Amino acid sequence: MLAVLALAAFIVWYTLLRTRTVIETTPVGHGDIEVSVTALGTLQPQSYVDVGAQASGEIRRIAVQPGSVVRKGDLLVEIDPSVQQAKVDTDRAALESLRAQLDGAEASAVLAREENERQRTMNADGATRQQDVQSAQATLRAAVAHVADLRAQIEGASSTLKGDQAQLGYTRIYAPMSGTVITLDAREGQTLNATYQTPKILRLADLSTMTVWTEVSEADVRRVHPGMPVYFTTLGDDRRWTGTVRQILPAPPNVTGDGASTSSAEGQKSGGATSAGKVVLYTVLFDVRNADHALMPQMSAQVFFVEAAAHGVTLAPLTALQAVAGKPGDYTAKVQTPANEIVTREVRTGVRDRIQAQVLAGLAPGERLVTGIRHERAAAGRFQW
Repeated sequence: MLAVLALAAFIVWYTLLRTRTVIETTPVGHGDIEVSVTALGTLQPQSYVDVGAQASGEIRRIAVQPGSVVRKGDLLVEIDPSVQQAKVDTDRAALESLRAQLDGAEASAVLAREENERQRTMNADGATRQQDVQSAQATLRAAVAHVADLRAQIEGASSTLKGDQAQLGYTRIYAPMSGTVITLDAREGQTLNATYQTPKILRLADLSTMTVWTEVSEADVRRVHPGMPVYFTTLGDDRRWTGTVRQILPAPPNVTGDGASTSSAEGQKSGGATSAGKVVLYTVLFDVRNADHALMPQMSAQVFFVEAAAHGVTLAPLTALQAVAGKPGDYTAKVQTPANEIVTREVRTGVRDRIQAQVLAGLAPGERLVTGIRHERAAAGRFQW
């Protein structure tokens, strides 16, 4: 009877009360690791120009459309030149009149000079009155002054004519650079008033090189520096474009009273510094070649500034590593051997992100890292209470 009770007690203990040790492990892996700063950006042409009108009048013809590819010097827009042509014609007539007056004044000056010489000669012989001599001198001075005045008027009229001819030339607008018309802000028949400001007609851009205007938060901007490698992707395209950081603008865009941000490069980007109390965003610029014109203005970009990267290396999760005080990059790890023994290793790491680290020494791919040890009742794996 006692033997039966002892056997029953043993069975109860073995099945319900006995504890066992459970070792939780994770494998050492192999792959790539990258530490980067992520941000959002907007694509814009690196080189562009806003073409405006310097002459007022009705748009007679627009020779391009959005998407048109033009070369430097190609005709873009014609403005009705009637007013400007009338001014040029008036200026030419006024100039011809002044030149005719100058011819007459120069003839009078020659006559006055001869009369003055004659009076001087007669005065030396005592054959004339002093009053006549003085009168001849005054007439000569007046004639010379009149000639000088007409010449000054002719010079001023010539300048006026040149200015009005330039205004007439502005009625035909030519491409200042080769590129693509990306926006068109005017229509044929529209009247332009260029008296106080230059009306914008279109934007012409060279799409062969694009600039990514990236907004980096103030918490990450110190991690970014010129020359840093960077890549980005766009929506709906699996390709990766690469470049290097060209410039970090020293201040965020200005903030208006209503919280909207403005920038000296109007139309280049959106966002920037937000209203007081929120995250401040700094602008980082980098360029990328766009030979196939797959990148277009205003596209959104998911940007990655690469601080460090390693490819085809041994990787270990940081949760299985214990840092060594005073030795950055040095860790210890518990490893489960094939014989189910637990040994402690010294581990040297390289590139680290928030999840894993590159292993330089101490571990090999496939080894099992101990992440936890717990004790549980043997029956816990078989029964649910």
